Amino acid sequence: MAIAIILMLLVVASVLFHLLAPWHLTPAASNWGSIDTTLLITLVITGIFFIAVTVFMAVAVIRFRHREGLRAAYQPENKRLEFWLIVVTSLGIMGMLAPGLVVYKDFVQVPKDAYQLEVIAQQWQWAFRFAGQDGKLGRAGVNWVDSANPLGLDRDDPTGQDDVLIRSNEVRLPLNRPIKVLLRSKDVLHNFYIPQIRGKMDMVPGMVSHFWFTPTQPGKYEILCAEFCGVGHFNMRGHLVVEQPDAFGRWLAGQQTFAQTLQAAARPSQDSLLEKGRQLVDSHGCSACHSQDGSTSLGPGWKDLYGRTEQLADGSSVKVDDAYLAESILDPKARLVQGFPPVMVPYTFNRDELGAVVAFVKSLSEAGRKELDALRSNDTPSVKGQQLAEKHGCLACHSVDGATGVGPSWYGLYGRTETLADGKQVKVDEAYLKQSVIEPAAMIVKGFAPVMPAYTLNDEELNALIAYIRSRTPNDADPGKGAPSQSP
Repeated sequence: MAIAIILMLLVVASVLFHLLAPWHLTPAASNWGSIDTTLLITLVITGIFFIAVTVFMAVAVIRFRHREGLRAAYQPENKRLEFWLIVVTSLGIMGMLAPGLVVYKDFVQVPKDAYQLEVIAQQWQWAFRFAGQDGKLGRAGVNWVDSANPLGLDRDDPTGQDDVLIRSNEVRLPLNRPIKVLLRSKDVLHNFYIPQIRGKMDMVPGMVSHFWFTPTQPGKYEILCAEFCGVGHFNMRGHLVVEQPDAFGRWLAGQQTFAQTLQAAARPSQDSLLEKGRQLVDSHGCSACHSQDGSTSLGPGWKDLYGRTEQLADGSSVKVDDAYLAESILDPKARLVQGFPPVMVPYTFNRDELGAVVAFVKSLSEAGRKELDALRSNDTPSVKGQQLAEKHGCLACHSVDGATGVGPSWYGLYGRTETLADGKQVKVDEAYLKQSVIEPAAMIVKGFAPVMPAYTLNDEELNALIAYIRSRTPNDADPGKGAPSQSP
């Protein structure tokens, strides 16, 4: 009897919880109210079966409970019962499937006048693309992805030159206009989901999936990834702003086209270097694990990181400088910061990209901003040389404080006598440095691998780089004076 009472209480409590619960679906902000109706039909059907099965269990417990002297009747078949069970369960399954099939058919049949929005997903970042004045989206694919073209558009496709790129987690759409959403993933399986829009679709690498909706309520709605896509999945979020068509048109006109982004990438400057770093950080989803405002995240925050001393997992400490940042990007498990898990994957940036990311991280710290401001205002050859060293990623392999790196440290290098791999000795002067930059395999320093590529700098750039290397010899910028003899 106690079990029967518990079962009946479970039914009553479940029904009351559904009817009186304070949380329900958020109001729909699109034309897909039929999705809510489909969910309600499913809930009602499953609820009826839940109540029927539970009540039957309670009745069976009471009616067929154990009694002295009574034996259970053996009835191996009951065709009538089996018939009605098959009919009722089949009707219930059809009642749940049929509405969903009807709605899904409408969900993927796009109106001819729909406005196109492409969504590009990558761990753990959203990006977006609109068609330009020609109304057509250009060709795209992962084989065209690079630092200046993170969305992978075909540079040779004329229809893509006026495409409008939104390389941030916020996008806007016009009110009461059908939107065709094209979905593309650059890496793993993602799922584009906006709860209020009732829009949700998988993003499969190598495929372009789609659905459509018409936003019917102005407002700001959260974009979520509804498919586990890695350690930063929880932080893969964005925002959709639905506004009046006029406001949307003004916002869209202020965004960069694909052609403009390519032009900006071709004009290097200190500010464009930071912008390039910002774009790389955004396009590679770094912000999902590294906050820029001091908040706690999966990895160390970048605010005021540069110039700080960090405690490492092995108990040692390290000062965060250019070389450490570059090493942490290329080989994140080499020196792990204490208190953070070893989940970051290594990145294969080229030297320009690495220098841009390091410069962007530096710009988030007071110490780094001072260095960058000095680079903007100072026009001396050594400062220009530092700009070149950061731009080309030289500091990823050559430290400036005497620390061991992939290549010889620049600290105290100028004027020193170095032993080469063939046993010969050479004095580090301007001629040696120029040859080492232009033809690095000619004279390899003993103990270092021949991994440095050749650079094609002009005379002004070459002299500036050498001036910077000379400036890293303490109290000795004159080649005629002695230099510290310590080796890295």
